[in-house]
Amino acid sequence: MPVLIVLTLVFLCHSFVDAEVLHQQTKKTTTFIVHMDKSSVPESFDDHLQWYDSSLKSVSQTASKLYTYNNVVHGYSARLTEEEARLLEEQPGVLLVQEDKRCEIHTTRSPEFLGIHNSDESFPESSTPSDVIIGVLDTGVWPESSSYDDKDMGPVPPGWKGACEASRTFSSSSCNRKLIGARFFSQGYEAAYGPVDETKESRSPRDDDGHGTHTSTTAAGSAVVGASLFGYAAGTARGMAKHARVAAYKVCWLGGCLSSDILMAMDKAIEDGVHILSLSLGGSVNDYFQDTVAIGAFAAASKGVFVSCSAGNGGPRPGSLSNVAPWITTVGAGTMDRQFPSYITLGNGRKLTGESLYSGKPLPGSLVPLVYAGNISKASNGNMCIEGGLIPEKAKGKIVVCDRGLNPRAQKGLAVKEAGGIGMILANTEAFGEELVADAHFIPTAAVGQAPGEEIKKYDFSDANPTATIASGSTQLGVQPSPVVAAFSSRGPNPITPDILKPDLIAPGVNILAGWTGKVGPTGLPEDTRHVDFNIVSGTSMSCPHISGLAALVKAAHPGWSPAAIRSALMTTAYNRYKNGETIKDIATGKASTPFGYGAGHVDPLSALHPGLVYDTTTRNYVDFLCAIGYSSRMIKLVAKQEYQCKAGVKYSVADLNYPSFAVPLETASGPRGGGGSAPTVVKYTRRLTNVGDPATYKVSVSQETDSVKIQVQPAVLSFSAPNEMKTYTVTFAATSMPSGTSSFAHLE
Repeated sequence: MPVLIVLTLVFLCHSFVDAEVLHQQTKKTTTFIVHMDKSSVPESFDDHLQWYDSSLKSVSQTASKLYTYNNVVHGYSARLTEEEARLLEEQPGVLLVQEDKRCEIHTTRSPEFLGIHNSDESFPESSTPSDVIIGVLDTGVWPESSSYDDKDMGPVPPGWKGACEASRTFSSSSCNRKLIGARFFSQGYEAAYGPVDETKESRSPRDDDGHGTHTSTTAAGSAVVGASLFGYAAGTARGMAKHARVAAYKVCWLGGCLSSDILMAMDKAIEDGVHILSLSLGGSVNDYFQDTVAIGAFAAASKGVFVSCSAGNGGPRPGSLSNVAPWITTVGAGTMDRQFPSYITLGNGRKLTGESLYSGKPLPGSLVPLVYAGNISKASNGNMCIEGGLIPEKAKGKIVVCDRGLNPRAQKGLAVKEAGGIGMILANTEAFGEELVADAHFIPTAAVGQAPGEEIKKYDFSDANPTATIASGSTQLGVQPSPVVAAFSSRGPNPITPDILKPDLIAPGVNILAGWTGKVGPTGLPEDTRHVDFNIVSGTSMSCPHISGLAALVKAAHPGWSPAAIRSALMTTAYNRYKNGETIKDIATGKASTPFGYGAGHVDPLSALHPGLVYDTTTRNYVDFLCAIGYSSRMIKLVAKQEYQCKAGVKYSVADLNYPSFAVPLETASGPRGGGGSAPTVVKYTRRLTNVGDPATYKVSVSQETDSVKIQVQPAVLSFSAPNEMKTYTVTFAATSMPSGTSSFAHLE
């Protein structure tokens, strides 16, 4: 359970909109989400739905509702002009009129790596996990995937209220006892971008992208023997909770994922009866009362639904996190102990190792000319190997060195191939460090880290006739150290509330094998005509469903546990050190990572089943948190949908949120009368533990990297004699000599 002490500065930016631009904007319609105070329905209306209709007609006789929400928010979505939206927001009972926003998807070794592949005896009886339903909001589902085989599944749980929505490309018989539900939500998307072009994507739950099939089968795919991608990662593929059920909610389309559709899908998922919600998507970070995913997640959590979200792929940039609300479990990405090596031989005799999933015709064993893309390009950014950017006469018959970034990695190989090149070395820039992500390339390719990339380019520049060759390898297991924090995984600190440590934890998210769509090839590019049943993909999109599936296993073992208790079990049993005692590394730097990268640590599923103690949290505790960050009753109602009042005279503190980690912004004040000394700022955090194990006595220990903050825990010993017994403890943090703008980290156990 990591303890974070952090000093932060917040910068506020203001934007200005030209008056004429604003005038033009008022003429066009946009989708708005209208949040209503349901408790304020006038007596003149029979029900709240009539009131919603009346409110909309009062500002527009032509507008019609897209959706009416019942669970995640009280209100509806509709197409309005800017002027109509402003008029509507002025009406009594209207809490907020919010413009629809676009989110993006954050794009099977992992069961063995996590220690659960052959450990079914450690989990509840197989019939119990089958009662747990995981709802996945994504790009849909490819029902023909063997990962949805239901031969080992019992009857659909009797409490399930969902549906299998049929359409031209999706039959109601596509669902079974594994894939028990499939819905699609496109009204918000189509209002913004026009009708779905069914020549390009299916207006149905069918997955034309692959992302949704990959995430849902990672969470709960059935065991499939002999799975692989072109022979790579061969073995038995299975989801984390292979006996759990899957309900797919398609909310993402070619142009992105609209908030109005996401909200409606969450609304339906709660109504349908899911136990876990998995969202591998996100957008720009907003305040909680304006963040539709956070609002929907609050409703889900208050109804006992565990919500897992991807942290985002904005790393290693600090403060790049998405989905940071404290009632969401925010998941970062780490590597596994598996790689897919490819081998480079340079003309000077140097041998280097890269990574690739290329499976086609190999290069000749003899050396061939080598050239840097930046030296044979038509454009200033030609080093990136963009389409049509290379000079064919200078690329033909050569291995081309391309820099990573700007355009998709596999697309760079296509650019080289179209220019006549026969191989590619994909070199990381500083932004990606030594991180290696495998791709199913179109030509012989080796992706290399920044250091070997610089060496290869230096050789190319210094040799009059540089040459090289590339040879494909196979699957390599036992790679160490592992896990390491992925360079792309978004980092803390929390951009909204620095007092809440995010991400919560990390899980495997690099080179993950799982089910795939039959609509597109493994690269997802239009030019890729290859068809595969499984694909290897990387991103926090892949780490999120790992936690969703593992949460389902914990839920099956402890059906009465709240979402907060499940998250606590996953966090407090996570590890942040290797067996040799060293801290988990960050691949972006090659050095030790911090809780800004791994949160509480890397998930340990077997330990999470028996955490001994949990930090449980109630809806009221979350509301007190909103009071602590200064929310008005209106803002709280937008999030919680009920009338909660922050009590006058009560001093609310973020420190009182019963969270399984600590983030403590501190200041070092000037000494008395400006005498140049320093007086420590003292902060106290109180936590409540619930015993979920046998009677036991726990002793506290604190380890920290510096003495700049003094940490004291009282009491130092807690004894529990009965199940569900609760006890509290207090941690006092006192800054002594922390320089401004620095961070210090500690671990409390």
